[in-house]
Amino acid sequence: MQQTFILFKPDCVQRRLMGKVMSRFEDKGLNFVAMKMLQITPELAQQHYAEHVEKSWYPTLEQFITGGPVVAAVLEGLDAIRVVREMLGATSGLQASAGTIRGDFSASRQMNLVHGSDGPEAAAREIALYFTAAELCAHEPTITPWLRAADE
Repeated sequence: MQQTFILFKPDCVQRRLMGKVMSRFEDKGLNFVAMKMLQITPELAQQHYAEHVEKSWYPTLEQFITGGPVVAAVLEGLDAIRVVREMLGATSGLQASAGTIRGDFSASRQMNLVHGSDGPEAAAREIALYFTAAELCAHEPTITPWLRAADE
């Protein structure tokens, strides 16, 4: 099983789309193993988006991500990082395909509802920024045998 980090951004929380988005991940067979609501501080934003801090558009990103509550979560499943990224769609909601989360609910590059880790290293780093090991609650849902074969 692979774990990935997702962040329901302030626009997702304010637009009350979290339930719809969560159900898509659960319907796909991914398991939520950690979740919490928080307000991102400028310091945490700088850690999370460290590779972008020096870019000219970073202040706008920081203002957005610290502008309201977010929900941080860890999803677990087979090839979870790739699966989540494909479910999210292109970064810009205007370019995301219909049927993806961003394609169905977003019309913006920045206000694109959900962040998802882009690789194993990023997932590990981002999970560690938001959660302690004790906060991860790995479990095997009873429905698992009906979602995938035992050897998958």
